[in-house]
Amino acid sequence: MGLGRLISRGSHLIGLAWRSVVREPGINILLFLATVATTVGAGALQAGVDPIRQPAQLYRGIPFSAALLAVLLVHEFSHYFTSRRHAIAPTLPYFIPAPHFIGTFGAFIRMRGPVGDRRALLEVGASGPLAGVAVAIVAMLVGLPLSEVRPMPPGEGGGLILGDSLLSWLLTRLLLGPLPETAAVIIHPVAFAGWIGLFITCLNLIPIGQLDGGHVMYALLGPRHRLVSRACLGLLVAWGAYGLLSGEGWPGWLLWGVLLMALGVGHPHPLDPLTPLDSRRRAIGWLTVLVFIATFVPVPFKI
Repeated sequence: MGLGRLISRGSHLIGLAWRSVVREPGINILLFLATVATTVGAGALQAGVDPIRQPAQLYRGIPFSAALLAVLLVHEFSHYFTSRRHAIAPTLPYFIPAPHFIGTFGAFIRMRGPVGDRRALLEVGASGPLAGVAVAIVAMLVGLPLSEVRPMPPGEGGGLILGDSLLSWLLTRLLLGPLPETAAVIIHPVAFAGWIGLFITCLNLIPIGQLDGGHVMYALLGPRHRLVSRACLGLLVAWGAYGLLSGEGWPGWLLWGVLLMALGVGHPHPLDPLTPLDSRRRAIGWLTVLVFIATFVPVPFKI
């Protein structure tokens, strides 16, 4: 066989192998394994490990990675199985690895079919956040008692300061007690993963467009959800702009608001938009709204 034909044959085989991988579930598995690697690396960096000089110490990033991926897996597979129960034909979760301090941009699933009615929309939208927030709370319950509380000498500080939602403040108060203003909590990686899980829940439950919160709000209010979406978008942009101009808030809300504006505040109608929710599903919907309020962090990060 000539060299040209050999190269051509090899390229063809590589192409076939690649196409078989990038289809489900190959691409999902590859992205998940890459996210395992980036979150373990992020956890190791948080523990003070240099991955280049101390590769044998990377295992120290496993607690953070395991806790964070548990939140994401439970969240996405709750969507997945609920969608299948309603014959919506979801994809498997796509994880997004990222080379930054938490190692991921989260995960998502895509719907291949239309949503039947508002009842199905409510259950699909609420299932992921409610399941994920439960795992995040468990991570906080495990990690906060392992965190270190130390006095902060006058004039010292620095590093990344995490903001509190109502829920994270309550958990910290219950597990660590009232803390003086001069105290610093060196948060354990598992608790940090739980905090991120609460924040991810908050982002997903913003009642705008086709976020999980947008699904829930459409299921609760029908076409009137657009009023809530526009109001929330305006508040988000205004709060982010205030943070940018004053330096007291978090400018990231402005970026998030602009992104949501580009994606749109509308929501597609289900096949049957008229069948109302029963009392049980309506209660689940308003519980989900309460979870959003409890996990919202006005200023998530501060240096």
